[in-house]
Amino acid sequence: MNKNGAIPWMKLQWRSIVKVRLKWVKNRTLDHVIDKDTDLKAACLLKDAIKRSSTNFLTAKSVADWQKLLGLTVPVLRFLRRYPTLFNEFPHPRWASLSCFRLTDTALLLDSQEDTIHHNHQNDAVQRLCKLLMMTKTGTLPLLSLHSLKWDLGLPDSFDKTLLPQFPNHFHFVRAPNGVVSVRLANRCEEFAISALQKSNECGTQYREFKRGQSALIFPMRFPRGYGAQKKVRAWMEEFHKLPYISPYADSTKIDPDSDLMEKRVVGVLHEFLSLTLHKKTKRNYLRSLREELSLPHKFTRIFTRYPGIFYLSLKCKTTTVTLKEGYQRGKLVDPHPLALHRDKFYHVMKTGILYRGDGSLKHEENTFLGDSVADDELSEDSEEEEVETGDEFWEDEVSDMDEAEE
Repeated sequence: MNKNGAIPWMKLQWRSIVKVRLKWVKNRTLDHVIDKDTDLKAACLLKDAIKRSSTNFLTAKSVADWQKLLGLTVPVLRFLRRYPTLFNEFPHPRWASLSCFRLTDTALLLDSQEDTIHHNHQNDAVQRLCKLLMMTKTGTLPLLSLHSLKWDLGLPDSFDKTLLPQFPNHFHFVRAPNGVVSVRLANRCEEFAISALQKSNECGTQYREFKRGQSALIFPMRFPRGYGAQKKVRAWMEEFHKLPYISPYADSTKIDPDSDLMEKRVVGVLHEFLSLTLHKKTKRNYLRSLREELSLPHKFTRIFTRYPGIFYLSLKCKTTTVTLKEGYQRGKLVDPHPLALHRDKFYHVMKTGILYRGDGSLKHEENTFLGDSVADDELSEDSEEEEVETGDEFWEDEVSDMDEAEE
């Protein structure tokens, strides 16, 4: 703060950066990850729904309308029959013509292992939820929104009944006048207010200079093939990185909402949110439901297409998914959480039908490559991206049309 009481970086927020218009580039490797995880998530949600059922089974009639809810591109009944290793089909006890589905012994074993992981790493889940609430304006989010995000954040299925009551010093429930139940942060934990970008740089010289106010942190960039070498793109990113980094946990109310500084702050918020997710990705609609609380602009999807070195936006599986590119290397998570590794084993059983041996673990060679085969050359840095003649504005319109269809 200077003699006039002004914060030094406030003077920089009106500087104008000439933005470069980039074409959208299809990333086949990340599209494959999204395709795989869509089926994986649907199978896990169906598993949890069967567990919650008082009868320990679901009827074909009860799940007939769940296709859109599960994000599937095929009917739910066909999906259940596709994976007999997990779901056992049998006739209803009273109506023989009505098909029912219960969990197999293998699925029950996998579920038991998942419960153990949730128990052993519940502090991780609490920290992720605390950090998300700390990023919001009021420290509060609707319970319904959090249920939509429970897969991405690695929360237990019934986290509101099993996890949150164990931590009254962190969370409590509030009810709005309209009856909506929300989760509110009871106490702000300042030790959690360090972003993933800050953590990744905290051992380096750049971070020490940043702490002294002498530098700005740089976002890792993985540009589509050919973009990183373009002089105009390099110049644009250099100017962008010179802007001060605003922590997603810091107050941003005094920043001009139309400034480049605010745009960098929005990039930081989206970067941090995706860093909190287990698979470093989420659906755009989930972010849209949090837009006001996270102080995101109305058309924040443009941020994803404007910074293709940081984010990848996909329309795979008839939905809009955004991925943090630095979270993946050759189609695999760079730093997978134990729950993400367990989900890989779950997917392996889905696709191969191979049962667990001994203590229920997979041998290394079995877990080396999961799911549908994608040749190694397809996962190489040189071939994973395919340029598509789509401009930024046209892409935004296409995304908006898809979002309306999702609703």
